[in-house]
Amino acid sequence: MSLVGAVLVLMPVSAKALDPEVLNSVVRIKPNWPLSARGQNANGAPRDPQGTGVAILEGGYIATNVHVIGKAAAVDVLTEDGRILPAMIVGRDFATDIALLKVNVDLPVMKTASPPALAAPVCAIGNQFGLGLSVTCGVVSAISRNSTGFNPIEDFIQTDASINPGGSGGALVDSQSRLIGLVSAIFTKQSDADIGVNFATSMRLLMRVVEDLKEHGRVILGVAGFDASVVPPRLLSRYAGVMVSKVDIQEPAFLAGLEAGDIITHIGGNRIPSQQAFNAEMFIRRPGELIVFEVRRGDMVLDIEVTLN
Repeated sequence: MSLVGAVLVLMPVSAKALDPEVLNSVVRIKPNWPLSARGQNANGAPRDPQGTGVAILEGGYIATNVHVIGKAAAVDVLTEDGRILPAMIVGRDFATDIALLKVNVDLPVMKTASPPALAAPVCAIGNQFGLGLSVTCGVVSAISRNSTGFNPIEDFIQTDASINPGGSGGALVDSQSRLIGLVSAIFTKQSDADIGVNFATSMRLLMRVVEDLKEHGRVILGVAGFDASVVPPRLLSRYAGVMVSKVDIQEPAFLAGLEAGDIITHIGGNRIPSQQAFNAEMFIRRPGELIVFEVRRGDMVLDIEVTLN
């Protein structure tokens, strides 16, 4: 039978609704800032800003941003069911802008997911403008953003889901209501309004930091024993990566055979296109971890295994 002239109609696919239970894992953060640090509203009254946090570990542990709690002397957590819980500040990591709080209530922790794909649907849950929790949705615009300039160490998921002040520290979730990132920054031009370029810290960086903050109160860094710098411009047409500028004698990198002048192009199979990407990749690695560096040495490509101190 001929189908000449037939029209194919594509029906729109409706987005899967989020599980409303995820709201129980997201909280409002009310830092009690010193009056001198609060600033003022347009009418001259002291501003008492709010932000967002996400239950990240069992036992009442909540992740948020350092810039959310700022210089707070104390922090209150407001749950979706109306409770107000005093929170202890467990630790702050300024390099990543991640802070860990603890309340004496075991809040439900969301399931997590592996890194999302480009254009995958996502939703942000946050306390936008201090109005209470709300949900905005969009897609994954980019992954592994590490050169935005917000923090010394970055591993961001970029999304066009609308995020505004107060949403920092909120949850970025996938279509199955699983946590994939901690909302951290909005990219603006001399304005605090959303323009559709927003960033959430990846789960691998987030968990790297909060687990150390819980155990040690600070992040414990692995040491390879070498310095790296940008690749000289004359070589950039051939290689992207970082150049080893100094190797410390008797440190792990030296003992593994890494040499000054080597160009590191990959770490653990992950491409290293810039100094910022190198800094983030090394920060995420833990003491005692074995790392495989792919390096260019002249015309040779070498895999060098280094165990961090």
